[in-house]
Amino acid sequence: MPVKDELAKVFNLFHRTMFGITKGKGVLGRAGGMPAVKLVTTGRRSGKPRPTMLTSPRQDGDIVYLVASWGGDDRHPMWYLNLRDNPEVTLTMDGKEWTANAQTLSADEKAEVWPDITARYKNYAGYQEKTDREIPVVRCTPV
Repeated sequence: MPVKDELAKVFNLFHRTMFGITKGKGVLGRAGGMPAVKLVTTGRRSGKPRPTMLTSPRQDGDIVYLVASWGGDDRHPMWYLNLRDNPEVTLTMDGKEWTANAQTLSADEKAEVWPDITARYKNYAGYQEKTDREIPVVRCTPV
């Protein structure tokens, strides 16, 4: 497993542990100026719950947007592959937990929100330049 993947696992475990105490209120409830989100997907092979910590650069009311950037890596992050196969997810943010339907935005939909997303977190534009992979933007709508 690449070193980047191992480091991400360790940081993710630490962040999930701290986040779990407050469900995103207070300690580590924000990262990079964005709200932290605990996303739980269903493993596409194992069928087991797979929690991961992310940030959300945009929220429209109860709708939460996630960016599957993986830091500009040429691979999609595992959480994205999981939700692509099983779009029912659980989100925890700002002290609340809920079930949502995760949908990858079409090219036109992404074009509408991408300028706002990159304005809020400029690194996303750099990540897209780093890779030939089209970085997906995911809209999570409460069910």
